[in-house]
Amino acid sequence: MNIINRVPIDLHSHTRSSDGSLSEEELIDKVVENGGKFLAITNHDTVNGLDFASSYALSKGLYFIPGVEISVTWNGNLVHILGLNIDYTNSELIKSLETLRSFRIERGRKIAAKLAGAGIPDAFNQAMRYCDNPESLSRTHFNKFLVEAGYAKEGKAFDKYLAQGKVGYVKQEWAKLEDVVAWIIGAGGIAIIAHPARYGFTRSKLIKLINDFKLCGGLGIEVVSSSHSLNDIENIAALAELFDLYGSVGSDFHSEQSFRRIIPGINMALPSHVKPIFPLIGIIQD
Repeated sequence: MNIINRVPIDLHSHTRSSDGSLSEEELIDKVVENGGKFLAITNHDTVNGLDFASSYALSKGLYFIPGVEISVTWNGNLVHILGLNIDYTNSELIKSLETLRSFRIERGRKIAAKLAGAGIPDAFNQAMRYCDNPESLSRTHFNKFLVEAGYAKEGKAFDKYLAQGKVGYVKQEWAKLEDVVAWIIGAGGIAIIAHPARYGFTRSKLIKLINDFKLCGGLGIEVVSSSHSLNDIENIAALAELFDLYGSVGSDFHSEQSFRRIIPGINMALPSHVKPIFPLIGIIQD
């Protein structure tokens, strides 16, 4: 694999409309500054901000792909499914995402209660300080509070407090896989499994997810992600080829991080044996 070969394509990013640190305008400016040419904004369970982002990206000469990242409960596990090239005005999609976001406040209060029991008071209100849209409250906002308040080092709050099995973890039933893929397809989009190596599934469990996903009409899988190691990329690329899935690339940018470098707008190229998702969403490479 040529680790130097990079592409100006980023099909997974976040803004302050969910749990990113930058506004749509700031993110687009940074992507352009980095030399990015194709960008999808894929906020968690919301299409807020996509209308402005679309017009602003156009003014900056950036090819924009409207997207979303939707929370799924599959076999008791949290999985994220990306929808790319969606019609973000689709009424069924908007209504379904509103229902999903309503779960976030309730879960946030439960997380805060668990953290209070561990000696960390007022976590709900403190996490809300980092959240522009209360309906988009996520563990990332609690992570920011825990780090800035000194309860955890940067990059360690999930492992210490928020990950499954930790004191602040709250299990939540999200949407069903088949429903989410149907929402995306109904909105004219393409469904992609986000950062599959991050779930820590065994190979057989990941294959089961892929099979279920394909039966629902899913077409793609994120091969290149900032949370994937080189070995992860090779393994996911092999599965993409084996199951005839289109490969995608995404930075999953949320914020600047001292413990790892993520460049919004720029990603490693797909391995050559993986068929790219790009032509399906209007990206024509030179």
